[in-house]
Amino acid sequence: MIEMIPTHLEEFFSIMNKGGLAMWVLFILNLMLWYGIGYRRLILGRASTGNLRSLIKSHMKNDGKKESKGLLDVVIQDALNAAADAKAIGKKPRNYIYDELQPYLRTIKKYAILVKTIVVLAPLIGLLGTVIGMIETFDALQTSAMFSQGNSISGGISKALFTTELGLVVAVPGLIIGRILEKKEMSVARQIDMVADIICKKEKAHEV
Repeated sequence: MIEMIPTHLEEFFSIMNKGGLAMWVLFILNLMLWYGIGYRRLILGRASTGNLRSLIKSHMKNDGKKESKGLLDVVIQDALNAAADAKAIGKKPRNYIYDELQPYLRTIKKYAILVKTIVVLAPLIGLLGTVIGMIETFDALQTSAMFSQGNSISGGISKALFTTELGLVVAVPGLIIGRILEKKEMSVARQIDMVADIICKKEKAHEV
């Protein structure tokens, strides 16, 4: 098994080099894309499930010392702490809570732009690599360098299309999974906003 690794590496480098520089650019973009997707999936996947009002009520009953099982648990704890700090100095809690929750809103949006950019960029780089490959193929035809090689014309065109194929392979899964994560992000962002609203209303009800 280990002995086959050098052979597979040679095949990999051979395929990548056939497509030229564009193939390596797409390979790096693919790594960056899946790093961004993996990070977003990990963060958004930590969002708690269940009734939000019940979660807040449970945390308030335990004075914010309830065990954290997900992102929203941590958000609720920080929001309750911010509300308590605001109440201690006689200030309205809403602004304090929103300031405390801003880092979480930024966290759930992290790498969203990177994913969208790569999804748009990958097919264009793939197309650019194909155009460059076609130009090289026709340049070789013009100098008659390929006439003596039988199927080398179709082979050259086939190699040129590698980059377009790879560009689509990178972009399509990224587009689908990125869209799913974007919807999840919007849902979590709404829940974080609701945390602030619910806690503010409860604090106001206690004052009355």
